[in-house]
Amino acid sequence: MKSASRKINFNPGPAPLPQTVLEQAAAAVLDYDNSGQSILEIGHRSKAFDAILAESKQLVKELCGLGDDYEVLWLHGGGRLQFCMVPMNFLNEHDTAGYIDSGAWSHEAMEYARYYGHTTVLSSSRADNYRRLPEWPADIPKDLAYVHLTTNNTIYGTQWQQIPQCNAPLIADMSSDIFCCKRDYSKFDLFYAVAQKNIGAAGVTLVVLKRDMLKKIKRSIPPMLSYAEQVAKNSVLNTSPVFAIYTALLTLRWTKEKSVEAIEKENREKAALLYGELERNSLFIPLVDKDSRSMMNVCFSAMDETTQHVFTRYSEERNITGIEGHRSAGAFRASLYNAVSLRDVKALVDVMQEFEKQYQ
Repeated sequence: MKSASRKINFNPGPAPLPQTVLEQAAAAVLDYDNSGQSILEIGHRSKAFDAILAESKQLVKELCGLGDDYEVLWLHGGGRLQFCMVPMNFLNEHDTAGYIDSGAWSHEAMEYARYYGHTTVLSSSRADNYRRLPEWPADIPKDLAYVHLTTNNTIYGTQWQQIPQCNAPLIADMSSDIFCCKRDYSKFDLFYAVAQKNIGAAGVTLVVLKRDMLKKIKRSIPPMLSYAEQVAKNSVLNTSPVFAIYTALLTLRWTKEKSVEAIEKENREKAALLYGELERNSLFIPLVDKDSRSMMNVCFSAMDETTQHVFTRYSEERNITGIEGHRSAGAFRASLYNAVSLRDVKALVDVMQEFEKQYQ
């Protein structure tokens, strides 16, 4: 049976995966490593899965430039569970955590933290509908339990290109821009990322934390929600999402082979190409201030609602999918994650130029 042609996918997540990863994952579903078993069938306490875990953790540390003073976890529950686990582990009832409110997910993380302790907004661009990044706070109190930052904001299309030093423990949600560029990960005491953007398939979340952070846990916590217990059990307190972690391993191998430096270069080229077209094209408007724009999520609108509906159909007819904006924001959003090629972005730009000639 002939398969349909592969779409050019700008979805914000689950995002496209590298073709080699798809092929290797598909082969492993039928027979993993000539074992006579599918990857979907191997045990989460088997030697085969132990090897997958070990290699994946080693690759994360290598790509992040981190040593043995950091622990790597693969956990269930997505980003929202991390919104809970971070304060549950590190924000005691009478402590205060600082949050930089740069988008919908950073704001929601702060709302979750309020169930466990006090929070303070260190800086916010909420009043400007998050079309820019807030100012980095000048004086961060040293007695904060931690400072929480979202490095890239998927819904509104802003990104922290540089991360200043912080005199309190720094925790980051890197779900939508991990491995998109070179970064000093040692600035962070803990960071986490859902897999379905730049790491692999949905169903698992990467958490990387300094071992010293485990000493700060004072609250009695159920084992599944305790970072210390998860570290002690090597992320295998219960049945692990084996296939999602294996897919992440394949994507990490691809990332290493391509190199983060090469990925960053291509990501900057992709973003420059699309933002350049948005600045030039008479039918579209970029929505984010220039000095805050994301390489990963390019948010823009059409000149009017009619044009927006027509362009949505126009692009879909030309094999382009996933450019609709978030349901809370509307308009358009093209997500340029690591597996999106420069050729894919050129195809979108070509369609935008054709559309302009036809409808201006």
